[in-house]
Amino acid sequence: MTYDPSKDGAQMDFRQRMSYGDYLQIDQILSAQHPLSVAHDEMLFIIQHQTSELWMKLALYEVNGARQMIAQDRTSEALKMLSRVARIFEQLNSAWDVLRTMTPSEYTQFRDDLGQSSGFQSWQYRLIEYAVGNRNLAMLKPHEHRPDLLELLEAELARPSLYDEVLRRLSRIGLKVPEAVLQRDLRQAWQFDEDVLKVWAEVYRDPSKYWEAYEVAEKLVDFEDYFRRWRFNHVTTVERVIGFKRGTGGTAGITYLRRMLEVELFPELWRVRTEL
Repeated sequence: MTYDPSKDGAQMDFRQRMSYGDYLQIDQILSAQHPLSVAHDEMLFIIQHQTSELWMKLALYEVNGARQMIAQDRTSEALKMLSRVARIFEQLNSAWDVLRTMTPSEYTQFRDDLGQSSGFQSWQYRLIEYAVGNRNLAMLKPHEHRPDLLELLEAELARPSLYDEVLRRLSRIGLKVPEAVLQRDLRQAWQFDEDVLKVWAEVYRDPSKYWEAYEVAEKLVDFEDYFRRWRFNHVTTVERVIGFKRGTGGTAGITYLRRMLEVELFPELWRVRTEL
């Protein structure tokens, strides 16, 4: 006989109850795709980028949560959040695999309809970079047409980055983080610091003594590992689809993206491996 879930107690009538779709606002989400061409693959392009922005929203939420926990000396709670951020970027990496099913010929059918819009202009991505320490002030410019977004980005620049909070925590537990680092201009991108490298070398040479710092360091490396993979997959996907054409937003395309591969978020944590 055909199975009827209601006979086992499943709710089937939602005229007076909140449904799954109501809670998640599914109608609003699924009505947010508006292709500008008749090209079949434009829907893929839109959904891939929209879902990526949703994952970025969660990544920001977790990064901010972790930063707050570290500032409050609740590091064990931050570790779970940092683990989640790495897994989020694993999901973002997988999205490139789907987009790469679109060929150059298919993309050219709707590329002109994008105008000057580009992922380069993603304010959430910019917030993530600012939150973890890559604070390039030149990247404020694409958002100047939106005072609300500019205010968000400026507020982020006024806060210690995730890495800044980690280093402040190291200082509070007795490690000799230079005062100049603790009092640095927060608006500026992090620059490699030899004295900070020495601090991390001390941690890595005696993990049992500095287990908390050691564990946080490995969570940061784990996140940046996935973040680098995401950037690399971005480069590969773009080259596969448009070659060396300029990006829709006016960037140098592949050349620009390859330069981004050189950016290190936590340089001392990578170079400390050579010191051991």
